[in-house]
Amino acid sequence: MGGHLPINYERKKDMNLETNNLALFVDFENLAIGAQQSGYKRFELKLILRRLREIGRILFSRAYSDWSSFQDYRLEFHSAGIEMFEIPSRHQGGKNSADIRMVVDALDLCYTRPHFDTFVLASGDSDFTPLVNKLRENNKRVLGIGVKNSTSSLLVESCDQFIFYEDLKRANLPRRYKGDDKKKAELFELLTDAVVALQRQDRDIIWSSLVKQTMSRIKPTFDQEYYGFRNFSKLLEAAEKEKILSLERDEKSGSYVILDLGPYQGRN
Repeated sequence: MGGHLPINYERKKDMNLETNNLALFVDFENLAIGAQQSGYKRFELKLILRRLREIGRILFSRAYSDWSSFQDYRLEFHSAGIEMFEIPSRHQGGKNSADIRMVVDALDLCYTRPHFDTFVLASGDSDFTPLVNKLRENNKRVLGIGVKNSTSSLLVESCDQFIFYEDLKRANLPRRYKGDDKKKAELFELLTDAVVALQRQDRDIIWSSLVKQTMSRIKPTFDQEYYGFRNFSKLLEAAEKEKILSLERDEKSGSYVILDLGPYQGRN
């Protein structure tokens, strides 16, 4: 993807530990209008949240908008646990009202909550470029998310990584796993998503414990026993048998390492 810069995630000393603490700030009017102008009927919040859960824990989330203009989105944001901050309409407070409030809140979090290492700015507005630069000066990683036709190239180049909404839509197409068992298909899709998420981080070794942890972040209700497996190793062995992935047992630890995904890992 042109203009994308990789996030350099720090390697943790413990191979079983992956703790990126995320703060999410959403300029919702920018996203909703951009999606509408791109021909999408509705902006899908779940696509953003799913990708972010692959990266780490979302510990803070706030969305800014004149919510009277987006009433049909209120339940979705409320259900996701995202605080909805009311911003006056343009004729009352002007466009900069949301911008200024987001900047103030993000900097306040940056200076007062040092455990946040990754800031996510869901907007394509170039006005947030100085904020991105200031966050990076304070040793924070910045991930941007936006709709292509409403995203400034200046903002894209300023972030450590930028994800376009259109790419999330494409990545949400059905898996190619061929099987009639919907429960098994759901499991293998979740497993594959977790492995792909770890591959995006350019990990040298993908430990089974990290895969399980990532699956639980993507889907907090994940429970291997629900799918009929008494432990995670048995689940992985079943996936290898179905050619979903290939495994190798680490001689020292006895844990499984995922070598690669099989022929059904792609999208249509």
